[in-house]
Parts: sequence; structure tokens; C-alpha cells
Amino acid sequence: MFDSPFMTLPGISPQEYSYLQSATTGLTEQQLRGFLMIYGGKRRNPDDMVLYCILGFFVPGLSRFLVGQIGMGILYFFTVGLCFIGTIIDLINHKSLAFEYNQKMVFESLQMVRMGFANPIINNNPNL
Repeated sequence: MFDSPFMTLPGISPQEYSYLQSATTGLTEQQLRGFLMIYGGKRRNPDDMVLYCILGFFVPGLSRFLVGQIGMGILYFFTVGLCFIGTIIDLINHKSLAFEYNQKMVFESLQMVRMGFANPIINNNPNL
């Protein structure tokens, strides 16, 4: 149905698609399936980030907390989104916020896949 397994990820951008292709070169098909399962659960959809940024007007810092920027989330919370200016900027830059977070999740997911599939004694189950 799809030419690439990455196309099953909802809201994937061309930038993220090319980043995923370059990051996953050299993975076996089994490792790629494992990577997609792990990464698919961790990534943030840029379209959902718009919703989180809009909700940031009512719960300041929500989008920052969800992308792992705890310090900025606390700052936004106590300054009411830096008087809503920071929240508006986050709304404009929602794609870059999501992409930066997703880059970190690609790295984490690759590390988990490589550690899990590196030792053939641990993973000798052919059904995986």
C-alpha cells in the first residue's frame, strides 16, 4: 500500500521523512519494524502540537512540557506563557518544536533497537 514504512506515521513532514531515511540506513527489516513500533509511540505529530499550543492559552507551558522542555514549561506556567507572547510564538513554530522533539526520539528509539537486537543470544525467538 505504501512505498515506505515511514508513510504510516500520521502527519509526517518531508523533512522528518528524509531524516528518518538517513537515520535508519543499515537497519535490518526486523530492526526497522521494531524502530517504527518504538518511535511511533514516542513521536509528536505536528498537527497535534497546534492543539497543545492552543491549549497553552489555558494551561500555560503545556506544549513545552509535552516536548520535554520542563524548564521552559515551568517558566511559561509562572509567567502565563510569558504574557501569552511565548505561547503565540510556539503556535507559529509548532512544526519546529515537534521536529526537534522527534529528532531526540529517533535517537532514543535507534539506541533501544540497536541494544535490543545486538545480542543474538537474547533475541533468538524467530517470531519477533
